[in-house]
Amino acid sequence: MNPDLVFSIASMLVFPQWLLMVFLPKWKGTTWLLNHQIIPGILVIIYAIFLLSAGDVEGGGFGSLQEVKALFTVDNAVLAGWVHYLAFDLLVGSWILKNSQERAVNHFAVIPCLFFTFMAGPVGWGLYMVLRYFLAKK
Repeated sequence: MNPDLVFSIASMLVFPQWLLMVFLPKWKGTTWLLNHQIIPGILVIIYAIFLLSAGDVEGGGFGSLQEVKALFTVDNAVLAGWVHYLAFDLLVGSWILKNSQERAVNHFAVIPCLFFTFMAGPVGWGLYMVLRYFLAKK
């Protein structure tokens, strides 16, 4: 399958769940997605397919920055990397939402954390951890 098309599909696949987590956090459909992790599961399959199809990249590896840069010269490897980000950011965002509900953190305070998790994963998680320290009720 065309990596450009899969990139678009994977990117759009996560968007509905992010919107639900922000705007309808307690809706039964949102809760179902959080509990079953269907979208990250689909991304796992896409990730595995494109990671394996990237093949052996000359000079590629994970031992140095140069080796990682070599990996990202192959479209299938870049796509696998992007899907990796999409999946893990969504998993972290799902955890943030569930954890914030368990600890009674005000959802309006959580929304920026979800936004930053979607856009810059670790920043959103870090922001949530700081907010949780000050705002958690349990």
